[in-house]
Amino acid sequence: MLSDAVILKKIQRQPKQAAGYKQLVRELGLHGNERKELSGRLQKMISGGQLVKMDSDRYAIPQAATASGKNLIAGKLSLHRDGFGFVIPDLASAAPNLKGRLSGDIFIPPHAVGSAMHGDRVLVEVTNIRDDGRAEGRVLRPIDRAHPTVVGIFHHGSRQNYVVALDQKISQQIVIPHGMEYPEGTDPSSVVGRSSLAKAQSAEVGATIAEKDTARRRKVSPATNDERPTTGSSRHRVLGEEVARRDWSDLENVVVDVEITDWPTATQNPRGRVVEILGYEDDFGVDVEIIIRKYHLPHRFPAQVLTEAEAIEPIIPSAEIRKRRDFRDLPIVTIDGETARDFDDAVLVQRLENGNYELQVHIADVAQYVLPDTALDQEARLRGTSVYFPDRAVPMLPLELSTDICSLRPQVDRLVMSCLMEIDNRGEIVGYHICPGVIRSAERMTYTAVKAVLEGDESFQAKYAGLVKNFELMRELAMILNRKRERRGSIDFDLPEPMIEFDELGLMKSITRSERNIANRIIEEFMLSANECVAGYLENKRFPSLYRVHEKPDAKRVYDFEVIAATFGYSLGVGPLPIQRVQFKSDRRSSYGTGKRAREVEIPKEVHITPRMYQKLTEKIAGKPEERILSYLMLRSLKQARYSEENLGHFALAATTYTHFTSPIRRYPDLIVHRILKDVLRDSPEKWDGEVPIGSLSSGPKGQHPPPDDAALKRRSSTVDHSSVHSLEERPFRAAPTEHNRKGVLAPENSWPGRPRHTDAATPWSKRREREQVELSEGPISLDELHAISEESSQSERRADDAERELMEWKKAKFMQDRVGEDFDGLIISVTKFGFFVELTDMFVEGLVPLNTLIDDRYTYHENTREIIGQRSRRTFRLGQKVRVIVDRIDPVEKKIQFALLEEVKPPRTKHKKRLRI
Repeated sequence: MLSDAVILKKIQRQPKQAAGYKQLVRELGLHGNERKELSGRLQKMISGGQLVKMDSDRYAIPQAATASGKNLIAGKLSLHRDGFGFVIPDLASAAPNLKGRLSGDIFIPPHAVGSAMHGDRVLVEVTNIRDDGRAEGRVLRPIDRAHPTVVGIFHHGSRQNYVVALDQKISQQIVIPHGMEYPEGTDPSSVVGRSSLAKAQSAEVGATIAEKDTARRRKVSPATNDERPTTGSSRHRVLGEEVARRDWSDLENVVVDVEITDWPTATQNPRGRVVEILGYEDDFGVDVEIIIRKYHLPHRFPAQVLTEAEAIEPIIPSAEIRKRRDFRDLPIVTIDGETARDFDDAVLVQRLENGNYELQVHIADVAQYVLPDTALDQEARLRGTSVYFPDRAVPMLPLELSTDICSLRPQVDRLVMSCLMEIDNRGEIVGYHICPGVIRSAERMTYTAVKAVLEGDESFQAKYAGLVKNFELMRELAMILNRKRERRGSIDFDLPEPMIEFDELGLMKSITRSERNIANRIIEEFMLSANECVAGYLENKRFPSLYRVHEKPDAKRVYDFEVIAATFGYSLGVGPLPIQRVQFKSDRRSSYGTGKRAREVEIPKEVHITPRMYQKLTEKIAGKPEERILSYLMLRSLKQARYSEENLGHFALAATTYTHFTSPIRRYPDLIVHRILKDVLRDSPEKWDGEVPIGSLSSGPKGQHPPPDDAALKRRSSTVDHSSVHSLEERPFRAAPTEHNRKGVLAPENSWPGRPRHTDAATPWSKRREREQVELSEGPISLDELHAISEESSQSERRADDAERELMEWKKAKFMQDRVGEDFDGLIISVTKFGFFVELTDMFVEGLVPLNTLIDDRYTYHENTREIIGQRSRRTFRLGQKVRVIVDRIDPVEKKIQFALLEEVKPPRTKHKKRLRI
């Protein structure tokens, strides 16, 4: 049977611990689908650091890859537009004599880049290492190419045609040989132009640090097409309906996507062929097309994926319904943004007879339709996440699933995975059930409508009269859950998020702050609770699973923040930060016998930092003028959340166990958690309700009744008074740990020995942090496979975030083009040696005031105080300072905004006659 261990063993037995793909196929005797599986496993092992790709067809053990040279190391190349670059080293692949000596990235001079391009994984020979550990080297050869295609602007040349990449880090012109200027099989006079779109609509804004699961509630326009490489129209186009045709017989200054056919050499530029014509750079919607291709976002669903999606039967068989809890008669609702088209969560809150709350969270059962190892599953894993832009989205799943079969549309039966929680008046989850279910959403609610109902708007209250009391219960419970999170130290940065508004023609009309109202907070709190319940349940079962982890910040970042916060008179309260001086063994060996002292490196020691410290400082600065800048700096001091097969806790949420369960339509890790959960429920449920498997965290107290059957549920729902707070029979919840019977936050009550977890005596961020290492049960997905999925999903998430962020900056720059010369109030949010960045107060647009534009004095940057100070006038520019700026220019290449400082006109001094002394 093919496995990672078998592949590694085969490669290790080779003379140089390296083997080619064809060699492995031959020696392992692989046929058919096994060859495809081998290719997939090799890529995952490279991502996990188990193997290094030597060239297009050879794979090696990391240590063996560099053993043939004294100073070889592999890493990722990042080029500067001026030609030089840096390699981010993979220390696992470093030669033995390099380990412990390198500090930071490896500098690559322009002449030493060779045939590599920006983003490539390369093999580097280190040529010089300075005393401080900084190194210089040269690229021997690329190991893995990052850019099979490049998007750029086409130009006709006197000798040859060429494309200039829009990514300035790709500085070489790409030569386009004659005959390769147009996509294959296209007629230049009939190529469809991409200058127009269907009406664009505004989007909801992304999540905050509290892992808000409402980011997907934006417009999801048709964002896919088939495998045709031409620019012809398709029912699954990214741009939507085509409304214009252009004659592209002249491609000068047209944006095209180019496939690299010949990589660069020391004497020759790269060569390529045009595979897609996008349109002129300023055409509406082309900026999105550029970003999609620049970040290599998969935006075409293969034909097999579309075929599988279309073949799924939307009608739910009665046999499947019998295997699920029936919630169809309950007033369950979805709450999303106005333009959302995929609804993957629905909620209900009811009052129990004992005074507690019953919170029901129902999540679309995507795992019922997207089965492992299918084309749908492979495409979803490749995409990792849906990508959201201001006026459209690139979904993870085809529209047949994301907006129809899996979407919890109103008045339609839909399959769900349900988490039913009993919550007391302190917000503690005293018990919960997890089971497969079927619902029929009673209403498709929006955040705006729910807010209007809760604020007493008579028209909305009349329209949703049967749900008003339920919404009031939701608000009541959400506030209780929010206070519970505050007690345990959860951080909640309420930073302004930009939202682009469009007019009826699809043109940008303003950039405003997105509203985060009570309805948003309701959904956030409910989703957080469900995610924690599912994470705790799976962890307590000892099955390998995926977790959403957020580790505590590095000591260096905490130190940097403390230095800046001190200038405002604030501190996190970590106390004096100790600094330790260390010497590397290699430096001591090299200095032996020379009479010189080995160099010492200062490294901040690990500091005791907890989420509550951040929370307290957030409360202190609330409403203060410096709140915006300090919140932003606090956010930057934190690490980035990621996925992991190991439970490391979630620092920002102050949760010891957390996962992503609530958005399987748009996130692949959530789909994986659903699969694991369904397998666990099927194989080891705590209870069976007829054919329905039910899971809970631990055994309940004596005297509890068994779960009611479907008939009981129907009887109860038929007697519910939807217009008042209900009095319901006590739910037979299993007991869950509460704050009163444990010292750690959300640690399981009946902690089984062996799972790597935080002890009950300490939280993950305590000074007394300890972890137990135990053997896990064999789950439906192995730890190695979960590790590969978590790495891929984290990378896909970052790629999507970078793409969304860059497009937003492009949109802002385009919006400000017509405002050059206008002046605005702003706030200094960053100070650097080359100038300071200003964010406009009302528009959430930022730009640079270059240091060389301050001509009234000679200004210098003071690194210790992070201030720019005039040498003669002592005029100072610092973080958080309010200034008045003029929009000076927009860089058409980098899409950056440059401001100029607006000098205040001082009133002329009046001359006073000197008084005569008498």
